[in-house]
Amino acid sequence: MARKPEKPVYAFRRNGSTLVPDMDMDMRALEGVANGQLVRIEVKEFRNVGRHRAYWKMLHEMVAATECALTPERLHEVIKLETGIVDLIRLPNGMTVAIPGSISFDKMDEPEFVAFFEAAERWIAETYGWVSEREVRAA
Repeated sequence: MARKPEKPVYAFRRNGSTLVPDMDMDMRALEGVANGQLVRIEVKEFRNVGRHRAYWKMLHEMVAATECALTPERLHEVIKLETGIVDLIRLPNGMTVAIPGSISFDKMDEPEFVAFFEAAERWIAETYGWVSEREVRAA
């Protein structure tokens, strides 16, 4: 089955009550839009790359400190299962099983990732009694 080509994502920054194109490509996206024409937009926050890196840093620190998993990647899979980030798969015998879902940038927006990260920190603290360096410094 052929995949539909993905629509390009254009970025605009809020400046008071107006949206300003972020790059030339974004400005060109407006070329076919007449002044005063009503358009539909979907407001989505871009994912915070720094927060994503902090999550992976936490997993690396956790594995190094506790040896609770063979690798940070394996711990990540467990965390997704424990926090409900799952895809349900029906097996040929009719049984449904949960497999780890995705937190990729195109599958989870920023508010969802913040909630996931906080749930992961809570689960790690409750399960292993481990608190990240960031939490220790804040206390």
